[in-house]
Amino acid sequence: MSKNNDELFKNVISHAKEYGFVFQSSEIYDGLSAVYDYGQNGSELKNNIKAYWWKSMVQMHENIVGIDAAIFMHPTTWKASGHVDGFNDPMIDNKDSKKRYRADQLLEDKIARYEKDGKTDKAAQLQDAMDEALKTDNLDALRDLIIEHEIACPVSGTRNWTDVRQFNLMFSTKMGAVADDSDVVYLRPETAQGIFVNYLNVQKTGRMKIPFGIAQIGKAFRNEVIARQFIMRMREFEQMEMQFFVRPGSEMEWYEYWKETRLQWHKGLGTPAEKYRFHNHTKLAHYANAAVDIEFEFPFGFKEVEGIHSRTDFDLSQHQKFSGKKIQYFDPEINQNYVPYVIETSIGLDRMFLLTLINAYEEQDLSDGDKKDSRVVLKLHPCLAPVKAAILPLTKKDGLPEKAKEIMDRLKPDHNLMYEEKDSIGKRYRRQDAIGTPFCITVDHQSLEDNTVTIRHRDTMLQERVAIDGLGGIISGLVSWKNLLGK
Repeated sequence: MSKNNDELFKNVISHAKEYGFVFQSSEIYDGLSAVYDYGQNGSELKNNIKAYWWKSMVQMHENIVGIDAAIFMHPTTWKASGHVDGFNDPMIDNKDSKKRYRADQLLEDKIARYEKDGKTDKAAQLQDAMDEALKTDNLDALRDLIIEHEIACPVSGTRNWTDVRQFNLMFSTKMGAVADDSDVVYLRPETAQGIFVNYLNVQKTGRMKIPFGIAQIGKAFRNEVIARQFIMRMREFEQMEMQFFVRPGSEMEWYEYWKETRLQWHKGLGTPAEKYRFHNHTKLAHYANAAVDIEFEFPFGFKEVEGIHSRTDFDLSQHQKFSGKKIQYFDPEINQNYVPYVIETSIGLDRMFLLTLINAYEEQDLSDGDKKDSRVVLKLHPCLAPVKAAILPLTKKDGLPEKAKEIMDRLKPDHNLMYEEKDSIGKRYRRQDAIGTPFCITVDHQSLEDNTVTIRHRDTMLQERVAIDGLGGIISGLVSWKNLLGK
């Protein structure tokens, strides 16, 4: 990460806390590693991102429905899915610092340093060797690469490494009142299995015809050993997933469809196209016959934000096998029963949140001659902005607060608004810019005379005079989901 990118990332993290977007969990007790809380503005932004995904995925598709499955599931679910035996990461310990690292991430960091230093051949060779080791689950080869490329522990600076071992990432607990008689259950490491075990329920009650999809937004939990890059890698996180059930043999056609459709969803927010790229998996998961990541260029490099996977019929077949229940679909078009194939789109909500924050964050120099001025602004799409408009009386007297609150009461059933009367109007504008509020409505003495107000636009800082009676329609039009979904 370059100095400028490093500084940008630190500034975004600082901004997120200062303006109520993200806090360290249990901060008064010195925090809990890799766990974060969303503040008053962060929770609003997060909910708006969820709404954009849900509306795009469910509301705009007649053959996709949504569910909300429980976090706790029967433990056999995770045996059937392969998580009990195979949900592992290759970990290595440094004997001096006693710190544990993911072996593949140490190697990825080394590859990034090679590329930064212009050693592209070395980077490519190491990438190929690592891919081969991961593909064959050769843990000794991973350790040999770490030694060969002289990778040191970031804490101790030494290269005194243990062997590479696999660690299961699932959190387990006990269910039941008596510990001895309790069953082991797991906090779900992904939301997909809740969809698969409900396939029959949804298909039958919804009379769904293939192809159709089931969408879900929910929490998942992974015992990540390494906490890094803010909310990029957390132990408690949220996923937005959709499983699309298709006829066997048509999966690659649908895979390509969802691959392009999901990329367009990301670009719909106005993100520059060059900030995104596809990354095809070299090592496929045991259930997949094709997989690609949509990666975004964060300040610390391109990282995955969404995965599109062709999961074949693995999941439904496994649950059919372990449950003893017939999980099939009768296709009247070909007069045949079969276990559907599945195309999955899975996006990390927290990563999408960070992407949105970074992409919107701007530090602007507004100096004019000898007059120094600057502002930090979040150029969030109005649909995503935590606060849609701020109501600002010019002064705290002369009946202006009463008029402003009258406007507030009229508009707040339809929009999340903020009322502010403290400090100068300029300082209030800057605070609203910093949280991404797209419009500020200023109530002044003229408002009492002719029932008009000034609307200030965040991005251009231009102001226009409008009638109070027309405010509702103006704001609704500017923040309408049609501006995003209609593209």
